Amino acid sequence: MTLVPESVFATSSKRPLINSASDYAFFNTLLIVRPKLMQAGSPKTNRRDFIRKSASGLVLGAALPGGAYASSVSSDRMIAQEGVVVFQGDSITDAGRSKDDQRANVPSSLGSGYVGLVAAQLLGENPTGGLEIHNRGISGHKVFQLAERWQEDAIDLQPDILSILIGVNDFWHTLSHDYDGTVEVYEGDYRELLDRTREALPAVRLVIGEPFIVEGGTAIDDKWEAFGAYQSAAARIAGDYDAAWVPYQDVFNEALEEAPASYWAPDGVHPSLAGNYLMAQAWLDAL
Repeated sequence: MTLVPESVFATSSKRPLINSASDYAFFNTLLIVRPKLMQAGSPKTNRRDFIRKSASGLVLGAALPGGAYASSVSSDRMIAQEGVVVFQGDSITDAGRSKDDQRANVPSSLGSGYVGLVAAQLLGENPTGGLEIHNRGISGHKVFQLAERWQEDAIDLQPDILSILIGVNDFWHTLSHDYDGTVEVYEGDYRELLDRTREALPAVRLVIGEPFIVEGGTAIDDKWEAFGAYQSAAARIAGDYDAAWVPYQDVFNEALEEAPASYWAPDGVHPSLAGNYLMAQAWLDAL
């Protein structure tokens, strides 16, 4: 494995990417050489080669709801290599990130979950100092709570790519927190949030992660059968808003053929390190 030299982290004119030897070491522990997920229909493009050949740099790919992939990438999906990527969501995205230091590209601000792994991959493959990656997930949040902080934690960051994974609490809290929301509320709030986003950021590229559960987890029982309606709503929204779709449910369903829920997400909701690895690969495959 080739580690990233410290010189890479001194190239940003806006702020240092890594501030200490411990941050540097942590970043390199996250930087992994990932195999492509062997999914039927998954594109075989080598992302590094594609970026090198593209005059515009990063490409948001053509993953579609339902696990299908478009056969080509249109030019209107390209953004500048000096882009801003923002991740939004709940505890799965939060993953213990620091709320005190929220600067881009700092390991502690990215958390210990899939966002940190994605950031390591993208920064390692694009050592220009031009990428800014932010994690703004907050544990326990539902769509309406994203909306309450959306200006500061999304729009003001001026993202080129905005990734959202939300929905598990919109359902789960109806079972455990006396929340009276419905799937109609979830879908309506989600659409209002994206309408607001499109108005403020008409050129932003959206990535929508499928809310998921891992069967066999300790928090999952028969009541979760109703969760499928929330997943369907998220898929409809992704299609209607021309968002890249990350099919996390399929990813974990396939993973269960190799190991039980206790390995991927012990409670069925919050991924383990291995589960976060799968999530990072699935997200990257949507590029």
